[in-house]
Amino acid sequence: MVLSRRTCAVSVAVSVTVLCFWCLPGAAQPLPRGGKARAARAFEEARKEGPAALRAFLYRMPKGADLHNHLGGAIYAETFIREAGEDGICVNAAQLKMDAEQHAPDCPTGETPARDVPADQHLYDALIDAFSMRTFVPVTGESGHDHFFDTFGRFGDDKRYTGEWIDEVAARAAAQNEQYLELMQTPGFKPASALGHKVGWHGDPAQMREKLLAESGFRENVESDRAELAEALKKRNEMEHCGQPDAAPACRVTVRFLYQVLRGFPPEQVFAQTLLGFEVASADSDVVGINFVMPEDGYISMRDYALQMKMLDFLHGQYPKVHITLHAGELSEDMVPPDGLKFHIRSAVEQGHAERIGHGVDVVFEDRPWELMKEMADRHVMVEVNLTSNDVILNVKGNDHPFMLYRKAGVPVALSTDDEGVSRIDLTHEYVRAADTYPLSYHDLKLMVRTSIEHSFLPGASLWERVTPEKLELPVAACRGQMGAETPGGACATLVRANEKAQQEWELERRFHVFEASF
Repeated sequence: MVLSRRTCAVSVAVSVTVLCFWCLPGAAQPLPRGGKARAARAFEEARKEGPAALRAFLYRMPKGADLHNHLGGAIYAETFIREAGEDGICVNAAQLKMDAEQHAPDCPTGETPARDVPADQHLYDALIDAFSMRTFVPVTGESGHDHFFDTFGRFGDDKRYTGEWIDEVAARAAAQNEQYLELMQTPGFKPASALGHKVGWHGDPAQMREKLLAESGFRENVESDRAELAEALKKRNEMEHCGQPDAAPACRVTVRFLYQVLRGFPPEQVFAQTLLGFEVASADSDVVGINFVMPEDGYISMRDYALQMKMLDFLHGQYPKVHITLHAGELSEDMVPPDGLKFHIRSAVEQGHAERIGHGVDVVFEDRPWELMKEMADRHVMVEVNLTSNDVILNVKGNDHPFMLYRKAGVPVALSTDDEGVSRIDLTHEYVRAADTYPLSYHDLKLMVRTSIEHSFLPGASLWERVTPEKLELPVAACRGQMGAETPGGACATLVRANEKAQQEWELERRFHVFEASF
């Protein structure tokens, strides 16, 4: 069931946010001056003192949204081990992976009940290392790329725990002064996949779409996916006591989903799952867009990349209101032949209709890279930058990373975590890394935070005048002189009340005002 989030009585059956300021009396309040300058000076002092001081400063700083966050990869290994113990499943000690087919006390030889793992510190540590990048050192035969992606096959994906996972990620976000998450998740798609294989891929996306929608079971898969996600949000809100006097701080973090499509499978399955994602996103306001996932350098991912962009081109025409963000350019020059580096980002933008790009690390290897970056800036295509992930998976960091090139070209960028549980990081860590690596000012960081909300897939109008390159400094006329106040007044209140994106942007500026006034 989809419940309205546009009333002052905020529902607890969907993600909850404390942004109902238009329910409060009073108009805009005058703002004191000088807080931003004091915060900027405090940031520069923290930079001089090093990463520890930077973290103390940046942990409190408003960070807006994390737009590139895989829910399964965001969960820490300790959580997976605890859940396995509660489920009574066994652990294969030799392979360092969960064996969901075997249950205690009848674990086969070589396996141990997961509930007993915490009593064996060596095995406990080994599992955490296998489920994450903790202590990982590249060796011959196992790269960071392989170790990273292998973790997902070790800890599994039990949909029963999705609500608990959302709570874990939202609680971590709330503690760091984040307010919005777009979590990538893959709901159940086996019925649609089976129908895709039944119908088969014959090169005509229009014909295949028509056949799939006519097949018994496809529409049911849409509804089962919606029910799965709704149940997860309900569980999350129950755990956090949202809407009650003892509500957890995590309730203040708004959560939406991006529908993950697994790109590393045959065309008939990829098309069926992509169609399923578009249908779910069209019907469910908690699903704000779709994304293609799995290693971009995989054989099928490389072979079918152009074909998959054609699929997206067709489906975008059928579902123009569904937002698209794509992993594109998560490659380095030693991973694939040179021709494989020349077109992924451009194809994602021009054929795949991507409004945001995840990673974009190989942009300088694309044909005419500066023209491409200018096109991205002109079209306001944002790049989701994942510094730690790009380091541990691709071994791309520092000046080898195109982060500063994107900024120089005027391409909107925002920092994100990718898989914070696997990488053993949080969003603050990414801001510390950026500030410690690149010559960024407090103003630069604030722009990236604003960019994260501006390029969210929430519906509604922005509070910022759109210019090229993006600056996000001039509010729309109705709200000038009010940004940062507790409540909006007049025409600004009317604008904010009608737009979820504007609500988040207003809340972000209020948080920045509170943060800067503390210095």
